[in-house]
Amino acid sequence: MLAMVSFAVLFAPLVVTTGNLETAYQKLKDAAAAKDAAQVKILAAQTCALAREAISAPAPTDPDEKVTWNNQVTYAQGIETYTEYSLYTTAIASQPAAEVDLLAALEQQNPKSKYLADAYGYYFHALQQTGAAAKIPAIAEKAVENFPDNDEALAVLAETAFSRKQADRALGYAHRLTAVLNKRSKPEGLSAADWERKRTAELASGYWIAGTVQAEKGSYYEADRDLRASLPLVAGNQSRTATALFYLGLANYQLGKMTMKKAQVLEAAKFSQQAAAIQGPLAQQAWHNAQVMKDEAARMR
Repeated sequence: MLAMVSFAVLFAPLVVTTGNLETAYQKLKDAAAAKDAAQVKILAAQTCALAREAISAPAPTDPDEKVTWNNQVTYAQGIETYTEYSLYTTAIASQPAAEVDLLAALEQQNPKSKYLADAYGYYFHALQQTGAAAKIPAIAEKAVENFPDNDEALAVLAETAFSRKQADRALGYAHRLTAVLNKRSKPEGLSAADWERKRTAELASGYWIAGTVQAEKGSYYEADRDLRASLPLVAGNQSRTATALFYLGLANYQLGKMTMKKAQVLEAAKFSQQAAAIQGPLAQQAWHNAQVMKDEAARMR
């Protein structure tokens, strides 16, 4: 009987009242150490509310009292930050459903939290695992409002816009994504190998989407530049490789004709032949394009 009572006390929600900030803080640390997701969610919200109450307390007029007040505010601010940290660290150590729940709580508590900025990759993956992938684009939209350079969110939005045939939107996000990745160094806490895999996948998405959209728009110089950048990055994806080769053929054919460069038209034919060698919806048209391009090159000096 005693063991059953102890179990109930251990897992019952703690009711925190004003003045219990230190108690709430300790309880939250204990719950986080135990990786108790349910308790962390409850206690983080309660502790945060108490910390914010302390932070918003009016400053005293007495100089000596003001020193104490400043110290208390600084302490409460540290606790508020810890509540965000506890939600993040417990989330990424939890099962997908609890992970989604805790990261949603963190997003609600502080959508500009520095810990949330590092959480979106985990958040999107957990949403997929729980069958809630449809929610990802809307969450990514909110993410880039607060973190404009968040690569995970930009990658999601670029792919989503492309799949919805929103060409200008897809192109904008794709360019933002590649710009961010080309100036970013390896994040702290991520191994070099993991960072390279992640960066490669996101760059592949950004360059391929940008190049494809630009080719379809007739912006052949830009399409050639971005599709060439994408080609080694999409090597493991036959469908995207075929598309990149197909549009590289088209872009270089048009550029070669405009500048009267026979070598570029021949290169276009080579790209088209490579695209034709990959089974898929573009193969037949790519083969036809290659014949036209070779004929055109033969007529050029």
